[in-house]
Amino acid sequence: MKETLYKVLKSTFGYDTFRHPQEEIITDVLEGNDALVIMPTGGGKSICYQIPALVSDGLTLVVSPLIALMNDQVINLQELGVNAATIHSNVPQDQMQQIEENLNSGKTKLLYLSPEKINSELTQRYLSTLNVGLIAIDEAHCVSVWGNDFRPEYTQLAKLRTVFPDSSFLALTATADTATQEDICNQLNLKNPKKYLSSFERKNITTYSHSAQKRLDQIAHILREHTEDAGIIYCLSRKDTEKVASKLNMMGLNAKHYHAGMDAEDRYRVQREFQSDEINIICATVAFGMGIDKPNIRFVIHYSMPKNMEAYYQEIGRAGRDGEDSVAHLFASWGDFLMLKRFIDGSEGNQEFKRIQYEKLERMWEFASTTDCRTNGILSYFGEYRTDGCGHCDNCLNPPEKKDGSINAQKALSAIYRCGQSIGIETVIDVLRGSYKAEIRNRGFDQIKTYGAGRDIDRLTWKNYIIQMINKGIIGVDYTKGSCLTWTPLSTAVLKGEKKIKLADFVPSEKKVKVKKVSSSNIIVDDSLFGRLKVWRLEQARQKSVPPYVIFKNSVLEEISSVKPTNDMELLQINGIGDAKLRQYGADILRIVGE
Repeated sequence: MKETLYKVLKSTFGYDTFRHPQEEIITDVLEGNDALVIMPTGGGKSICYQIPALVSDGLTLVVSPLIALMNDQVINLQELGVNAATIHSNVPQDQMQQIEENLNSGKTKLLYLSPEKINSELTQRYLSTLNVGLIAIDEAHCVSVWGNDFRPEYTQLAKLRTVFPDSSFLALTATADTATQEDICNQLNLKNPKKYLSSFERKNITTYSHSAQKRLDQIAHILREHTEDAGIIYCLSRKDTEKVASKLNMMGLNAKHYHAGMDAEDRYRVQREFQSDEINIICATVAFGMGIDKPNIRFVIHYSMPKNMEAYYQEIGRAGRDGEDSVAHLFASWGDFLMLKRFIDGSEGNQEFKRIQYEKLERMWEFASTTDCRTNGILSYFGEYRTDGCGHCDNCLNPPEKKDGSINAQKALSAIYRCGQSIGIETVIDVLRGSYKAEIRNRGFDQIKTYGAGRDIDRLTWKNYIIQMINKGIIGVDYTKGSCLTWTPLSTAVLKGEKKIKLADFVPSEKKVKVKKVSSSNIIVDDSLFGRLKVWRLEQARQKSVPPYVIFKNSVLEEISSVKPTNDMELLQINGIGDAKLRQYGADILRIVGE
């Protein structure tokens, strides 16, 4: 069996070796066991059910909530010579008839279905007549209220256990903390599943966090480092996507917006243009990207802070899927935090759901404002612990200098106390800086002893200090009273000088370390040949109406441009070229290399 697995891996997918722990997962599934796989985006989750489907007699069902992702995977598999199909609400009737014929004859190896389709009694009755060996449930975190993207229709998938009692179940996701992992196993009725947890560290992504002050100017500075690169800018609101795209275009950049309020045709057009490298930058709400397998995204920017660590981790994972160096820039403000909290307040969830979301939002805020290793913050959130720095986040590359901030902490605590612990962060800063605003005078805050005691420090620095004090537990936030700042059990010791406080100064974006992009494969690429191959790839993609990366990823073209193969055997040694790709494109590639 091992020999068969490697033969299929090479002949179909063009790879010589499995990534850890793919082979172990595949073997476990083929032995009829259930499993839970937690693996980063781009880590190779799909291989874990695609190869079992190809080496076994039965049909493999794949459940996914994302129509775009299902379509993308089916197109990729068909390009590799695999008989795969998808059933969802957008599949026309004439295609459905052909799909059913292939299923009935046993030709189809993988069938992708939306949760709505597979939950249909009619669909279940039909599928139960087929030889279903494996059911793979992608984005499995959607089944849990603890997860990032809870979907009620996912909870109905537990019934599949009854409909397909002899099938193996494989649950897969990129984002699940410990509580979510347990909930997935329970909600899907997995039988003694083995858990496969890959490291949550994405070593090829360098993470940065910035103050949201003048964020558009900071983003413009970042984009000057990525003039030819593809990237996504995530925004909280539809209005922001349009505003940011418009500003970037005024700066001469190639950007478009994307959100759920657009016509379906317009959304599809923008998505297609981005996939085909016709536009570089997408300014989008989080609705964009979940179904996109574009491998050459070099940067992800969060214009606003995400609602939790799962969302952040999932979204930055859309960069660097090809393993090449990429960056993730996060902009976070106190206003973002309060807006996201209001979203939770106004949600229809029960109090337990809201409590969970509040806690997750707090952890996201702590991550955005920490002065310690950011990667370690992500790892600890998902239950992976270490103390050594990662070497690929802003705080490791350019450690913030911390100095004694005890006096400033005492000034802030005094102002909060003397104002009756009844004001928010902006008003506290107004008091410390001696503002003449009407609110300050009307409430008598200009008469307290601490009024103006911090006018030597600018507003941005004060906000940075107070956020650090909130993270250190020296200042509390009463969300039940309009997010007023309060004292905590640690406050008295700081005010009395019994506890010293270290604070870090804010480092502007342009002074943070820039990461020089280096090809992780360390190969010498012939740029002229690489350019010729990209032009040829685009022609092929347009003829087939598919994104260019479906034909070949950049990494494949780079290796060809370095090795310059002269025959079929040498072409087959290139990672990503299997038998089907060789049959379709081998002659063209050898001709271009020869020329």
